[in-house]
Amino acid sequence: MTDLTLLNESRCFGGLQRTYEHASSSCNCLMRFATYLPPAAEHRLVPSVYWLSGLTCTEENFSIKSGAQRYAAELEIALIIPDTSPRGVGLPGENEHLEVGNGAGFYVDATQPPWSAHYQMYTYVSSELVNVVNANLPLDPDRKSISGHSMGGHGALLLASRKPHEYRSISAFAPICSVIRSAWGQHALNHYLGPDKNLWLAYDACESIRRQPNGHIILVDQGDLDPYLNQLQPAELQSACKASGQELRYRKRKGYDHSYFFVGTFIEEHLRFHAQALI
Repeated sequence: MTDLTLLNESRCFGGLQRTYEHASSSCNCLMRFATYLPPAAEHRLVPSVYWLSGLTCTEENFSIKSGAQRYAAELEIALIIPDTSPRGVGLPGENEHLEVGNGAGFYVDATQPPWSAHYQMYTYVSSELVNVVNANLPLDPDRKSISGHSMGGHGALLLASRKPHEYRSISAFAPICSVIRSAWGQHALNHYLGPDKNLWLAYDACESIRRQPNGHIILVDQGDLDPYLNQLQPAELQSACKASGQELRYRKRKGYDHSYFFVGTFIEEHLRFHAQALI
């Protein structure tokens, strides 16, 4: 059992909102994640939804801004909310760019120094974190789903496309649908994986979907006033799903932008969508 350090705890809608820290073997540093345990978790194992956050976020953004705990308590679902990158490792350039370094792990396993020493976010989120929370928290290991926002939406689509049998359902808010076609993604992947663009394909959700549909319904909400549509490439996701026969439930939300006001408006619908798959 991995040792967890409890950093804070608050009662919330009858359940417990917590932040933990632990030594990560994959990222070779201390990593933080937040959890929400619904009241039902005091009596039995509960299913979970993993939430992956976007650029510049920590484990706090979703926890504080989304309002998800109210619905998670009702639906008896735990929320697992990792940080978006390693922190405090002191790599050169880790604070110079929005899309590279702190707050910008992009949920890939870096192969290029100096990032490769710590930025192993794909392995951390898809494997190590799952093992840590299953060993320490009252979660049903066979019932988990995944969601995320922006860069985290990319992560959710990627993980569920590469490991479809690990998740019961998938959703995303304004995801970066194709990192190889996004300027943000290109900048990050060049740093983390090097200039060979053939190596980037393994971390592009649309390319994974084109090769093989994952067997789930993908639920995506996208605001039509989102200022980052050229970075997000939603048309690529629609094209990839059509080409492979992947079922996509894509909802364009009139008047909504990229913010957590958008996420908070529709998070109940997403959690109810996941709850149906987690029964």
